[in-house]
Amino acid sequence: MKISSIAIVEDDKKISEYIAHEINQAMNIDTLLVFNKGDEALYQLSASPVNVALFDIELPGLNGIECIKKLKMIHPRMEMIVLTAYDNSENVFEAIRAGASGYLLKSISPAKIIEAIYDVFGGGSVMSSQIARKVMEAFAVKENTNEYFQDLSRREQEILEQLSKGFRYKEIAEKLFISIETVRTHVRNIYEKLHVNSRVEALRKTGFL
Repeated sequence: MKISSIAIVEDDKKISEYIAHEINQAMNIDTLLVFNKGDEALYQLSASPVNVALFDIELPGLNGIECIKKLKMIHPRMEMIVLTAYDNSENVFEAIRAGASGYLLKSISPAKIIEAIYDVFGGGSVMSSQIARKVMEAFAVKENTNEYFQDLSRREQEILEQLSKGFRYKEIAEKLFISIETVRTHVRNIYEKLHVNSRVEALRKTGFL
């Protein structure tokens, strides 16, 4: 079965035009749709699904992951790939849970994007190498931790993992694209859930030490 239709959901016009140009040059498709808002993409693709859709995460209105989740419920056979600049594992797991068949970083080459489109349409799953590494590390961390760690939210787990590697609050905030105050709030919640008063106690109780 031939790929006949593709959608690009990206709010940066230069990026969407570039990707659209590369797809048109490399693939013989009948329909190529471009949306710059999540709400607009959801409305149009709900009525007229495509074979494969590429989604940025940060979009005006409805974000890419929520859009994927809603569309997957309506059109479970439509394949969706996240194409984003965000490489934190929280977004990766949320996208997979939402129904994405791939998670690519925008630094990837156009040829790799085309290859990924064919792969997911053929029933495969795709990830940038950096993302695959993060997924493997996340599973490795879970193997070495315990039930206390599993009881934390995914974001709290992610922050505790960063604390175990010796990163400071400012560094964690930069890596996860959140504010330092948000990091502090999550750490307070971690301490409260674990009934501990320090980083060392939290890491020891969850199996990192």
